Amino acid sequence: MRASRLVALVLLLQNRGRMTARQLAEELEVSVRTVYRDVEALAAAGVPLYRDAGHAGGYRLVGGYRTRLTGLTVDEAQAAFLAALPGAAAELGLGEALATAQLKLRAALPAELREHAGRIQERFLLDAPGWYGEADRTPHLAAVAAAVWERRAVVLQYRRWRAPEEIERRVEPYGLVLKAGRWYLVATGPSGVRTYRVDQIVGLRELAEEFAVPAGFDLGTYWTGYLADFRARLHTGEALVRLTPEGARRLGVAPGGDGRTEARVPIESIDHAHGEFLRLGADVEVLEPAELRDRIAATVRTLAARYPG
Repeated sequence: MRASRLVALVLLLQNRGRMTARQLAEELEVSVRTVYRDVEALAAAGVPLYRDAGHAGGYRLVGGYRTRLTGLTVDEAQAAFLAALPGAAAELGLGEALATAQLKLRAALPAELREHAGRIQERFLLDAPGWYGEADRTPHLAAVAAAVWERRAVVLQYRRWRAPEEIERRVEPYGLVLKAGRWYLVATGPSGVRTYRVDQIVGLRELAEEFAVPAGFDLGTYWTGYLADFRARLHTGEALVRLTPEGARRLGVAPGGDGRTEARVPIESIDHAHGEFLRLGADVEVLEPAELRDRIAATVRTLAARYPG
């Protein structure tokens, strides 16, 4: 623990220049006395630290003491800082490791790249979860991640929407995917490679058995195919609608020349389309299917009776 703190102290000075003992103590979450001891240890180890005397003084590294990463372009340095998701790292138990890694990367970058990376963090923030609803509870995420990393089989107790609602299954975990704030486990089991929502795992038992991922398997390729198949299964029907220019804009349909646009759009189900089209209000008129048109008409009549003019 102390060794990593000593490294962090040196990296802080590389990144920020002169810092007082109190500033260092606050950053490292230790006492000022501990900082004094750490500075003495670094000096004894040959790290060229210099202390400026006086009220505004502090510690700094003698000029030229810096490690550098070579071969990084400006875009690569920006991407390294932009790609990090602190929330996801924290869920996996890697929050502190991520912060230390970014600190090391920033310290090792040449000055011009360090400046660009700093701008990225100042101006962009990645917040993966959606707006509505509380974050999923994933008490077994760390154990799942460990099994993925160690390539060990596990027995899952899993809750699903169809009967039987709770199942127990031995799987070999290939990888984890974070999609729109929700974690998914990609694993192979009795039925082949499947995707499991981590928040629906109600129990997990790690086995001693190790496994090898098939040579041809690629997590990114699998996930792209899974999403395409999911969308194909999701939109099993279509509706013919007439849209105002605003309705066309909101549905992402190219507007017609006369101000009203007829278009066929994919729908998941009558129930789902009923709610989605009602959100567009007077900007959409459903022409087909008749069942959907009748459902919306009945809802509009009910609302008109409830809110008489």
